[in-house]
Formats: sequence, C-alpha cells, structure tokens
Amino acid sequence: MKARFCRIPGLIAYDQAFSVQQQLHAARVADEIPDTLLLLQHPPVITLGRRGRREHLLVEASRLEAGGIQVVQASRGGDVTYHGPGQWVLYPILKLSRNELGTHGYLHALEEIAIRCAADAGFDAFRREGKAGAWCEQGKFAAIGFQFKRWVSLHGMSLNVHPNLSHFDFINGCGLVGEAVCSFRSVLEEACPEMEEVAQALQGHCEQVLARELELMSPKQLPGL
Repeated sequence: MKARFCRIPGLIAYDQAFSVQQQLHAARVADEIPDTLLLLQHPPVITLGRRGRREHLLVEASRLEAGGIQVVQASRGGDVTYHGPGQWVLYPILKLSRNELGTHGYLHALEEIAIRCAADAGFDAFRREGKAGAWCEQGKFAAIGFQFKRWVSLHGMSLNVHPNLSHFDFINGCGLVGEAVCSFRSVLEEACPEMEEVAQALQGHCEQVLARELELMSPKQLPGL
C-alpha cells in the first residue's frame, strides 16, 4: 500500500494540526490507513517540547500572545521552537518495522531530507554532532522534534524558507544559546525558491530517503479539517 502525502493549504492552527495527527496516529496504529505525511504552515506559535525549559522562552507568554504569537506545550521531544508563515512543517505519521529505522536513524533521515532540500535550492548544509537539525554556515534552518508511540511517529521537522526570523529572537531555539537561525531567503536573498518549489523538492526527498512511494492525498480526506 502506497504512503500518502498531503499538502494542506493556508495556515493551520497548531492545536488543530495536532488533533489531526492524533487521529491519523490512532488509525495508523490500527493499520486502518497507510503511512501519511502532512505538509503545512502554522500561524505564529512557539511550542515547548517535553524537555522544554521556560528559561528558553525569553519573553513573557502573555506579551507574546498579545502580539499574536501563541505559546503551546507540545508532546514532542526537544526543547522550544517557533513555527510561522513562510516555514514548511512536515508531520510524518509513519509506522516503522522492527528491521527499519530506529529513532537515531529516523532523525538522520529527517536531517537528510532538509540537507537535500538545501542542495536543491543552491547552498551547502550539514549536521552537527549532538545537535538535532540541519545547519549551514549562516546558522540553523531546520528544526526536528518527534515522538514515537507504539512505533508510529508524531510531530517532525520544520524548514525555514522565508519566515519572520525576528520571531526567533523570542526564544533560545531548541535550547541552544547564542546560535544563529537562518532561512533559505536569508542565505540566498533574491535567489530564494518559492514555497511551492521547496514543497515539491521536499516531497521527492521524503519518497527517496524514507523509502516510501507517495501518492497525493486531498486535505478533504483528513479527519478534523
């Protein structure tokens, strides 16, 4: 059975997207659906993972929310991160077989997808030992935080194409102090690809790196949308 790839148009609230993930996760655990990958954008939101520490939130949550940035406690791994328009967020709901990727291999695979997307856009990217995500000389452009329940994944990866980078000043992203955050646009300037172009590249690399043939799925088929 082919895996499904669904690109959701517009901006989807973090809580709504997580509800969709939970319903897909339950269905995937029960083998009622195939593996499903969601690609979407959120309105401005800061999420704190299971290891998230409030000291890495550099502005009071009330001030952020008054300025239109939601603050949410998330069940994913990792510390604090930001999502917003101009950033693709990938949520794979994948069931891993016992002879397939473990958690470290899955992390490596998500990093590889981001690195290949950067190469397509025209800049070099790399991993950093002991730090999840993807980086280039100007800073970190992809953040990763996921969770496995009953060998089915939740959450995933965000890829900065052209988000408002000033919003990252409100946090120590992923708990890293003094680390630069960048985007395709900040690296490439006028040569930055459009969101659509990055989405197509991302879909292709998901298919190759995760070794799953993908077919497009309509958002109308998703529960809760």
